Amino acid sequence: MIYDRVALIGLGLIASSMAHAIKAAGLAGEVTGFARSAETRATAREIDLCRVCDTVAEAVAGADLIVLAVPVGAMGDLAAEIAPHLKPGATVTDVGSVKQAVIEAVAPHIPEGVHFIPGHPLAGTEHSGPRSGFASLFRNRWWLLTPPEGCDPAALRRLEDLCRGMGANVDTMDAPHHDLVLAVTSHTPHLIAYTMVGVADDLRRVTDSEVIRYSAAGFRDFTRIAASDPTMWRDIFLTNKAATLDILGRFTEELFALQRAIRLGDGEHLHEYFTRTRAIRRGIIDAGQDTSAPDFGRGEK
Repeated sequence: MIYDRVALIGLGLIASSMAHAIKAAGLAGEVTGFARSAETRATAREIDLCRVCDTVAEAVAGADLIVLAVPVGAMGDLAAEIAPHLKPGATVTDVGSVKQAVIEAVAPHIPEGVHFIPGHPLAGTEHSGPRSGFASLFRNRWWLLTPPEGCDPAALRRLEDLCRGMGANVDTMDAPHHDLVLAVTSHTPHLIAYTMVGVADDLRRVTDSEVIRYSAAGFRDFTRIAASDPTMWRDIFLTNKAATLDILGRFTEELFALQRAIRLGDGEHLHEYFTRTRAIRRGIIDAGQDTSAPDFGRGEK
């Protein structure tokens, strides 16, 4: 057992998966939880996810680890609300996809004697809510931590042990670098996916029924990504604006180069480009972060 009590604030996919993983591995004596929505709390109680509380103050009282699992834009207000109820020596972490904005919003509210170690599990599905979680979500996925300067080493090791106990690989980096890396690997691809689905919707020469009926693997994967929670992604793009715009600019340059190659019939450029980028995909598979199965390891529903 790593923590006596873990409090999960927000009971969506990540928090519910944490609850299952913590209980399965015996990583905490008790898991408490809170969500703003009474419906969400009722669902969490129905599936016996954890000890669900009706107030956030009750959920965090006496907790050794508090996990902020809410949209990035809500974290500052949440931190201010829980601050008076945090016990000395506790650790506060989060699971947001952006780190610098979270630090700026949350850190000013953390009381002296409480450790704040921002985090980000690189795991997820397109599903949300308490019923969507499962214990193996983090297995062999990366959990990035961005400890601030002067972070307590013992508190950091304890949080790392919890992440590893849930099956994750753990790495640390500074917040600005995290936000740039995620702009490349997650944020911009999601924006492109939303855009591609939007293009299909706008292209009236292709009817809705044809888009749905004839969706090939490429478009099907775009729609899977674009099914992600809109509130979460709105907050991500507004809080990681600089890095996302930087990567979008580079993407636009690459796209113009490919347009030119197609227009000029430059097959050699296209073949070389696709060969180089396919090697990156193979590298992801070799690193154990996906499978080579045609369904990308997700299975058909």
